[in-house]
Amino acid sequence: MSLDCVVDASVGVKLFVVEPLSERADALFIHLTDNPPARFYVPDLFFVECTNILWKYIRRFGYQAENAQQNVEHLIRLPLGVVSTSELASAALALAVSHGITAYDACYVALAERLSLPLVTADKRLARRLADSSLDVHWLQEWP
Repeated sequence: MSLDCVVDASVGVKLFVVEPLSERADALFIHLTDNPPARFYVPDLFFVECTNILWKYIRRFGYQAENAQQNVEHLIRLPLGVVSTSELASAALALAVSHGITAYDACYVALAERLSLPLVTADKRLARRLADSSLDVHWLQEWP
């Protein structure tokens, strides 16, 4: 079974901050070292979304800014397939309008559709909202 997928920021940030499902994110990302490696894709907004989540951790929970900076540098070095949001914006808007989701979330969904891959998210609300659609969206807890 191929674990190739699109991952969103709610999954990526769990590599660095301890939250529910952090262990599942670690287990997923270890597949980047398989032979052959799994392939994970993200829209370029993934990096700024993860950065913003880390900034919130600094402001709200006293997370160390130095650690957050190292986390961002590590994220940038991950072997991810990155797609420009300019290539996804039109499809993202259509998905956002038709499914009542944010354009940010819709970028990930649009990328998953474009690549014919599942989207893996730790955002249970997003996964539930799209569960009855034809979109291939999986909550991290339920992803193999």
